[in-house]
Amino acid sequence: MTPRRFAVPAVTLVLGAALSVQGGAAIAKSLFPTLGPPGVVFLRLAFGSLTLWVIGKPQLRGRSRHDLGLVAALGLTLVCMNLTFYESLNRLPLGIAVTVEFIGPLAVAAAGSRRIVDGVWVLLAGGGIALLADGGGKAVHPTGLLLAAIAGVFWGLYIVIGKRAGQRFTGTTALAPAMALGAVVALPWGIASGGHHFTDPQLLGAGIGVSLLSAALPWSLEMEAMRRMRMTVFGVLMSLEPAIAALSGFVLLGEHLRPRAWVALAMVTVASAGVSRTVTPGMPPDA
Repeated sequence: MTPRRFAVPAVTLVLGAALSVQGGAAIAKSLFPTLGPPGVVFLRLAFGSLTLWVIGKPQLRGRSRHDLGLVAALGLTLVCMNLTFYESLNRLPLGIAVTVEFIGPLAVAAAGSRRIVDGVWVLLAGGGIALLADGGGKAVHPTGLLLAAIAGVFWGLYIVIGKRAGQRFTGTTALAPAMALGAVVALPWGIASGGHHFTDPQLLGAGIGVSLLSAALPWSLEMEAMRRMRMTVFGVLMSLEPAIAALSGFVLLGEHLRPRAWVALAMVTVASAGVSRTVTPGMPPDA
């Protein structure tokens, strides 16, 4: 009875996180002309950490070095993931940036399996990425594709480290200090990028909204979901991220993708779901 009771809420958490983070990314992109990607990243991490700290009231005193190391690793991973992704988003449509970035979660899922069929899924995803690299959408920038791929590496690390942190910490007690560390690391680039615009109340309000939609809310939902479900299920649900991102970019930013880009997006989504469903069973369940 217990697994069934928790299954539906966990699924809802992951889907809600995806909708929130992609909507927040669309809003964040509209702030790039004034604050720049580093400025938005700083606001996202700073206000997100503050919100989670008030809610969770984490206590790090008495924690082992291993636990503190997990928090530090999670914070550094978050700031690197955000900086590279937002820089890619400054050069690419939202749907394309997320599709390329998704190689991170795909690699995490594929690493859990030794089945031959998973090689087919990886080739399918690689074909989708190749379509994008060959002009899958309007204003496709090679540097943007590279940055999105690097962000994907950090996204994969976030899933692995976040899973371990979720088993050692409750609620947001790991995420709040991790985001605070990320904000400190991003501060110099944020100040250099945003400058005097940080004194604009409207921009600060928009930054707070981005932090809630793109960081505090979805990451909290994901951390809770990762505690309640196996990584296989989590990976399948996360495979919807590229499609949600493309729809968010279309609705909120008016970004139109070529048919080739939609085909590439579908290939990556199907491959990700396929890999996640065929990874080796018996993976230890969450706490």
